[in-house]
Amino acid sequence: MVKRYGVTEGKILEQPEKDASILLYINPDPAECKNLVDKHAIDEHTLQSSLDPNELGRLEFEPSHCALIIKRPKRYTARDNFFFRVESIGLFLFSDTIIIIISEDLQLFDGRLFTNITGLRQMILKIIYRSVIHFEEHLKVINACSEELEQGINTSVSNKQLLSMFTLEKSLVFYLDAISSNGRVIDKIKANAAKIKLSTIEMEYLDDLAIENSQCLGMAQNYSQVLSGLMDARASLISNNLNVMMKNLNALVIAIAVPTFFTGVGGMSEFSNLLNLHHWKFGYPVFILTMACVGLTTFLIIKLTEKYWNS
Repeated sequence: MVKRYGVTEGKILEQPEKDASILLYINPDPAECKNLVDKHAIDEHTLQSSLDPNELGRLEFEPSHCALIIKRPKRYTARDNFFFRVESIGLFLFSDTIIIIISEDLQLFDGRLFTNITGLRQMILKIIYRSVIHFEEHLKVINACSEELEQGINTSVSNKQLLSMFTLEKSLVFYLDAISSNGRVIDKIKANAAKIKLSTIEMEYLDDLAIENSQCLGMAQNYSQVLSGLMDARASLISNNLNVMMKNLNALVIAIAVPTFFTGVGGMSEFSNLLNLHHWKFGYPVFILTMACVGLTTFLIIKLTEKYWNS
């Protein structure tokens, strides 16, 4: 599907085909892809890269246009189960036209950001800036989800919550790659500003954009380190709790085994006669009480020994 826009009084509005300077292709079908390759001389590989979520951002120059691949966060839904994805956007700048290729229908030009547009090059910079802002918003959501999962894990550890934490950590890895990729594209635009014909005002805007993307990258790195440290601490805590539980179980098993030995010996007829256990009304209660005291004493000795070695 293709939508056509133009810049009118600083705003981006839909225009008829003859007046449109902005062509927005949404998940183009094979016929539209063929038209882009044949009519506009867009490289087929670069065209497919615009729809590939795993493609890295880049800037390339062709005889009739320059091509940019940038990254942006994919729209999140509840079905994603804490997995935040990224997608690619293709920007193809011609002398008086820009072609934008995206994989899903987005409100790409809404909001105050796309007001007072002075040219197509400024619009490209604002699209990149919009992507950076979206990354920052999604990072805040990821941090909020992490805190919520952390509270849930503190009360009751479950595999589902731990897997969700791992999914968030995986999402941050993809976000770090995408934001770093956008940073390299911004640096390359700076290096080729004269070739792209950026004005002085657009160069200043590009400097602000580079700072904003750098801050976004720092935020993603901090969240990734915190989440990674939290996962390591949680794994250590679970392992420590398991060790404590196993120590208590071992102490309990030994405490039961000692009186069990005496109970087995006490069941022998010779030993029973020796202790006069055939008078069961008197002998067995005394014997059971004695075995309980032996088991409790054994358990206390094990715990005191453990406390002594840990101190």
